[in-house]
Amino acid sequence: PAGMFLRLLSDVRWQAAHPKWRKMTCSQRSSSSTAEPTPVPLPAEAQVVICGGGIMGTSVAYHLSKMGWKDVVLLEQGRLAAGTTRFSAGIVSTARHLSVELKMADYSNKLYQQLEQETGVSTGYVKTGSISLAQTQDRLISLKRIASSLNVMGIPCEIITPKQVAQLHPLINIHDLVGAMYVPEDALVSSANVSLALATAASQNGVQIHERTSVSHVSIQKGRVTGVETDRGQIKCQYFVNCAGQWAYELGHSGKEPVHIPLHACEHFYLLTHPLKEPLASNLPTIVDPDGRIYIRNWQGGILSGGFEKNPKPLFTEGRNQLEIQNLQEDWDHFEPLLSALLRRMPDLEALQIKQLVNCPESFTPDMRCIMGESPTVRGYFVLAGMNSAGISYGGGAGKYLAEWMVNGYPSENVWPLDLKRFGALQSSRTFLRHRVMEVMPLMCDLKVPRWDFQTGRQLRTSPLYDRLDAQGARWMEKHGFERVKYFVPPGTDLLDLEQSKTFYKPDWFDIVGAEVKCCKEAVCVIDMSSFTKFEISSTEDQALENLQYLFSNDLDVPVGHVVHTGMLNEKGGYENDCSIARLSKRSFFMISPTDQQVHCWTWLKNRLPDDSNLTLEDVTWKYTALNLIGPRAVDVLSELSYAPMTPEHFPSLFCKEMSVGYANGIRVMSITHTGEPGFVLYIPIEYALHVYNEVMNMGQKYGIRNAGYYALRSLRIEKFFAFWGQDLDAFTTPMECGREFQVKLEKGTEFIGQEALLEQKQNGVYKRFTMFILEDHDTDTDLWPWWGEPIFRNGRYVGKTTSSAYSYTLERHVCLGFVHHFDENTGEELVVTADFINNGDYAIDIAGQRFQAKAKLYPFSSLFAQRRRKDEEELSGYQRE
Repeated sequence: PAGMFLRLLSDVRWQAAHPKWRKMTCSQRSSSSTAEPTPVPLPAEAQVVICGGGIMGTSVAYHLSKMGWKDVVLLEQGRLAAGTTRFSAGIVSTARHLSVELKMADYSNKLYQQLEQETGVSTGYVKTGSISLAQTQDRLISLKRIASSLNVMGIPCEIITPKQVAQLHPLINIHDLVGAMYVPEDALVSSANVSLALATAASQNGVQIHERTSVSHVSIQKGRVTGVETDRGQIKCQYFVNCAGQWAYELGHSGKEPVHIPLHACEHFYLLTHPLKEPLASNLPTIVDPDGRIYIRNWQGGILSGGFEKNPKPLFTEGRNQLEIQNLQEDWDHFEPLLSALLRRMPDLEALQIKQLVNCPESFTPDMRCIMGESPTVRGYFVLAGMNSAGISYGGGAGKYLAEWMVNGYPSENVWPLDLKRFGALQSSRTFLRHRVMEVMPLMCDLKVPRWDFQTGRQLRTSPLYDRLDAQGARWMEKHGFERVKYFVPPGTDLLDLEQSKTFYKPDWFDIVGAEVKCCKEAVCVIDMSSFTKFEISSTEDQALENLQYLFSNDLDVPVGHVVHTGMLNEKGGYENDCSIARLSKRSFFMISPTDQQVHCWTWLKNRLPDDSNLTLEDVTWKYTALNLIGPRAVDVLSELSYAPMTPEHFPSLFCKEMSVGYANGIRVMSITHTGEPGFVLYIPIEYALHVYNEVMNMGQKYGIRNAGYYALRSLRIEKFFAFWGQDLDAFTTPMECGREFQVKLEKGTEFIGQEALLEQKQNGVYKRFTMFILEDHDTDTDLWPWWGEPIFRNGRYVGKTTSSAYSYTLERHVCLGFVHHFDENTGEELVVTADFINNGDYAIDIAGQRFQAKAKLYPFSSLFAQRRRKDEEELSGYQRE
């Protein structure tokens, strides 16, 4: 079949180089007979079974065997590397927005470079470099932001002029370019051969590889993997790894207990040409033209060029299980816009003979990031799939992280942005996935400015107040499938203008959010925060308290009615979750966590709480609507509605009480706002939500009440130096590193997870420190804004990156939060970070290559004057994460 060209060479080399391996999987072919060889029987049991022999499966097998796990079986339903891997364009590119993706791609590049030497299998590795073109200033800014990240990671990269592009690649038409980014270390490989090289090394290390063996389902008992059923018998195992690519979804749903893996295939087209009259040099840089939606690389002296069209064609929505992916139908009409873009970019190709148009399936995920990690519902079931057409760039790094995860319990990098648990079951509806990937595939090339939102699969989880807020001008964003308000557009504002405002500079909503912030500080605002994850933990005796004391770092043995801010830490002392817990009674607790913690936190608790019928954990997220009343007049509004005094003497900070509000009773009122401003959060049983909201708005009119959204919340919390989980805090950040020692009770009399790590940090010091930066010489109106991920420089040397930032309407300055490290100037090793080290440096924040002076602070401003806030005040102010 068409498309075998990538296979033939590798098959011949593979068989020549590894007769031993062929013997192991099949008996030698007899020269006279053309019959299929008899396959070697499957082992009865193994520690790990990997399903899928593409780049991901072979990479996981290779890294597991390197880490000492040898009892591994890899099963492939067709032949090795015969799926999507065979059709990959073979471009290894490190130009990525997310730092974890960038690190994966950089590791892959270095791995592939030495793989041929290690295994003797030719991988076709050529270091060509890549050039990303910019047709607009906004695109150039986006490239400059990536270039800043690459440079501080030690990956050579420069922003170049159109003239320099023409020197590096003479065939490129440069008349419409404003600049480009050149990454000289990027490479090309034959992806099928890389897979075969990884498989060779793995099998030399003892991994058994069986082709033409398909997995029908995974056996699960008591929530754990126990074995794998195949068409050639059963294998017992402790771990199963689903690297089935576009079939990962089907395979996840094949067993009795479904494992939801939200990905969906689309057709992906690329063109192959015959060699040019003067064949292209093999080291000619790969061209990525995102504004033209195409990529172009050299292929055997000719061109390989594909792209991401605006109207993609989803595949196999109803599920269809083919073995090796036969070449799908050519569709020249569909490819025409990409062909036109190619001819505009390389006009000399007009006369070139086209060899064929390849159409192959490629799987995409709902947020354009790959999926890795352990299933939230089944222990020992790991997944690595959904590469969004960057499989060869991520293959090495992703396989390494997953192998570390399996062997050590956690990878060496923060992989939360890629963790399967960032999705719930709600993202695995076939209709949702089909519609979302039709949006995701074009987004691969679209300009991603800060704060953009997906348009498909929306209005899935909504608060009961959705229609009321929408009618009042709410503009929505989505988190974990939940609609949340960004801000409210006042009547009479040009709506069209706001929807179109996509920029790296000062956004159109600047004044709208400013007015909401002012109202929070001077009067009272209402923010609907129903999306937060809410759990109740209760027991018949003291089990709830005893278990929570072990799982959380703060002391939860507080009087009934008190609210405690605490971290849920891992063994290294890092934040798995950051939450507020109210003690409702002696034996029951109410826990509030960030929105995207719903699956992750539930899994963490479930896996660590004993299987005790007297202990119950219930997800009550959907039972309560949460209204956050922020501002100095919130006290007046609530006391008038409840006929109860709400002043600090009667209702102290960090307190929780069930009250009546209006006609509704059973409302949990907590004196925290997650912003450091005074106020309350009302947890309202869902059927009373509309009534309470209307009462609050009516009563609040005389106090100047108004609706507000999450952008106002972000500005307030950042100027108060509050860290949010998922942005600032992660599994590699401890309370000691972000000024939260007071939320840890090392001496509470009971052991808790992470205690040893924190005691060690207390004694030896920390290697990074959460710091607040106020930009000094930055003009809000004309300069590029910081958003997150900007490099931080101290005395001209790179020390870390920002994790979140916002404009502070109080300070009239931009505030960035981020971690400062201390690297030894000669060796680069990490040293302890002290307060003196932070206070005695000159700082600059790099925004798209331009550095702005910044003042570093370890304590927030309590007002416009830099007074150090008293520690007890700090204790009382509500911390929260988005």
